[in-house]
Amino acid sequence: MANSTTSFLDELKAATRGCVALLVGNRQAASYFDFSQRGLVSSLIAAVIAVGLAGFGPLLIGVPMPSGAATESVIVNGLLFVVQALTAYIALRQMGRQDGFIPYLVASNWITLASAVLLLLSTLLGPIGIAVLVLVVILALTSFINIGRFIVTLTPMQIGLLFLSQAVGVFVALGFIAVLIGPPVA
Repeated sequence: MANSTTSFLDELKAATRGCVALLVGNRQAASYFDFSQRGLVSSLIAAVIAVGLAGFGPLLIGVPMPSGAATESVIVNGLLFVVQALTAYIALRQMGRQDGFIPYLVASNWITLASAVLLLLSTLLGPIGIAVLVLVVILALTSFINIGRFIVTLTPMQIGLLFLSQAVGVFVALGFIAVLIGPPVA
């Protein structure tokens, strides 16, 4: 567990080191994250910031968006966050690994913030940003696997089942959202 931190900024710095440790496959990655109640709340704040950046970040850097697109993005990403957390809880519970839910959620929330920052950066880079998008996908998959390996200590089969549950949950949620609010604003 991470050392007791005094501020959100300190925890952000430690979690950033933890995210990098996950990406390079450092088995000590868990030591950078705070899995206490305070750490969970901080990671949830990071997830809220990530959802806000995904929705309103392009507007903040001057990228024109259709009216309502930012709000729609926040709603959709917020719902997807809830679905992913719920499917992770259910999958881990079925595996008898409820003890891994909070650590999984904490590490995933910090990875989500890092991904949101990289995705915002990709919007600034124009056509070159496509390379950043590909990189984010690779980093997201790597971090997901390493969260399973080093944070939750799952077997490869359990990581696969967790990934499958997350994918099915997201696809079902996206279908549900598309039926309720229609296709995304173009």
